[in-house]
Amino acid sequence: MHSSHVPDGPYDVIIAGCGPTGAMLAAELRLHGVRVLVLEKDTEPVSPIRVAALHMRSMELMAMRGLLERLQQHGRKRPAGGYFAAIGTPAPEGLDPAYAHLLGIQQPVVVRLLEEHAIHLGARITHGRAVTGLAQDDEGVTVELADGERLRSRFLVGCDGARSTVRTLLGVGFPGEPSRNDTLMGEMEAGAPQEEIAARVSEIGQALPRFQFRPFGGGRYGVVVPGVGAGDRAEPPTLEDFRERLRAVAGTDFGVHSPRWLSRFGDATRLAERYRAGRVLLAGDAAHIHPPIGGQGLNLGVQDAFNLGWKLAAQVRGWAPVTLLDTYEAERRPVAAAVLENTRAQTELLSTEPGPRAVRGLLTELMAFDEVNRHLFEKIAATGIRYDVGEGPDLLGRRLPDIAVKDGRLYGLLHRGRGLLLDRTGRLGAAGWSDRVDHLADPTAALDVPCVLLRPDGHVAWIGDDQRDLDDHLSRWFGEPAGH
Repeated sequence: MHSSHVPDGPYDVIIAGCGPTGAMLAAELRLHGVRVLVLEKDTEPVSPIRVAALHMRSMELMAMRGLLERLQQHGRKRPAGGYFAAIGTPAPEGLDPAYAHLLGIQQPVVVRLLEEHAIHLGARITHGRAVTGLAQDDEGVTVELADGERLRSRFLVGCDGARSTVRTLLGVGFPGEPSRNDTLMGEMEAGAPQEEIAARVSEIGQALPRFQFRPFGGGRYGVVVPGVGAGDRAEPPTLEDFRERLRAVAGTDFGVHSPRWLSRFGDATRLAERYRAGRVLLAGDAAHIHPPIGGQGLNLGVQDAFNLGWKLAAQVRGWAPVTLLDTYEAERRPVAAAVLENTRAQTELLSTEPGPRAVRGLLTELMAFDEVNRHLFEKIAATGIRYDVGEGPDLLGRRLPDIAVKDGRLYGLLHRGRGLLLDRTGRLGAAGWSDRVDHLADPTAALDVPCVLLRPDGHVAWIGDDQRDLDDHLSRWFGEPAGH
């Protein structure tokens, strides 16, 4: 269904902002039939053409919705290791080869593909419409636009970035540290011979880990070079800015020319005091910002959308257990806080001061131990997240990898965004919840537990083999069974 077929209202959910988080959230809500309007203030995509890195967990989530192949056609696979503070350790052993890489892809391409996906599912997306006011009551939210128009919806979600209007209008605090250091980032060609570049880059990299000059093939390079102080992020850098900084840092500008894209970023670190005020919620950069070291930002926002989408849909559709929507903040805010902490740590490890350099050397030694390397890899890849869903085996609350099931792989069963009862015993059922939860009885499933209940975001909500216990957990996550 194209957006033009969607009525002009009333809407269940209005989303402010159509970046990766807003577009993903719109699609997730549409899987459950929620009437969605996305308001994007910019008429044209103005986000800098920055290459984003999709990490392992984000690729798994895209595969759960049947989107990964489409994204891979527009991206470049890169090795998955060496991303914690740019310490060049390979990825840990034994990762699923289907997802054990990074996908480098231009951020506007991600936005376009997710927007097309949301529109295909029936979301209405409009550009050039800025939110300037909001008021909420017991029934819903009134959203005021820059042109004076007023719209009503049952919920509003601010996915409108670091300078979020929605967060500001709500009066939700955004404490943290302002940006102190500017970094320039871009892709361009270089005239200097490759051997000369490699030798100079290797020499500088030892003393200045923030500096990168990575060959992309075809004479093109990905360049990351420290700027001066904290510049204006709204102003994209020029090629001359890069030449100037390269000469200052490397003693040469390597003859850089023909840039494909150029951008700058700061190292501000902030976390919203809360993610929800009544019927208004925050997600993505509106809720958290941090330096891009480790490439976690886009991933964190998209993962917010996966966590929130089905819960907000359940609230709108009327089957949500009373505390379900509260679990969004309870689960995602600590994840963001942990990402802020790991980027603070990585920033320190990139310092040229003797103390941080000594710690970096020590950590480099420790990362030779597989358990240390795996632990730090999982922080960046977001595969180590365990939500608090109660006491139980280690798998409880964690993601279930894309295991083999009869007729294929697990993630192929999750395209509709519903829960899944994966039952190796053949004795259990979820009949009262069949409108919300799919059921696969499969004694061959590559699980070492009898049965799992998966949430729509792929996290394990229950493990066991007792029907009564299962019914309690179905009610806890998916509401009362039909007919009650």
